[in-house]
Amino acid sequence: MIRQTVADDFRAIYDIINDAAIAYKGIIPDDRWHEPYMSEEELSEQIQDGVRFFCYTDENDIIGVMGIQDKKEVNLIRHAYVRTKLRNQGVGSELLKHLILESDKPILIGTWKDATWAIRFYQKYGFSQVSEKEKDFLLKKYWKIPVRQIETSVVLADNSIRKSLIL
Repeated sequence: MIRQTVADDFRAIYDIINDAAIAYKGIIPDDRWHEPYMSEEELSEQIQDGVRFFCYTDENDIIGVMGIQDKKEVNLIRHAYVRTKLRNQGVGSELLKHLILESDKPILIGTWKDATWAIRFYQKYGFSQVSEKEKDFLLKKYWKIPVRQIETSVVLADNSIRKSLIL
């Protein structure tokens, strides 16, 4: 079952993000990796900044989370994670499909350039990478991330809205 998270789900969201983010260790630049991958303070800031998390539950256990953030003319998919031991069972797919249906505007997704599995996952659902110039513009406009992260990231956009994003 998919549902929007509530305040009592904070610890589960935090645990899932930091469990699943281990996949990035050794993949993303060493200067961008830290433990925990996302601190409790950073997660709180993300929620305060408007990231609404949805979770996939199995018998009331949260096994996957994905956020969506309203940025006026677009929605951003943020922080998509599934517990390591439960990956590749369709949880991320169900969450993404749910958020696509929830969205009434174009969707953008940012991820690490070297997270090729994540890029392939989003491509399976009709998203494609924007140009380097578009990526830099979009990350600066819609995300609050350091310059180093901009350099090492990509942005994917729904193919149905690609023409409207060309700079």
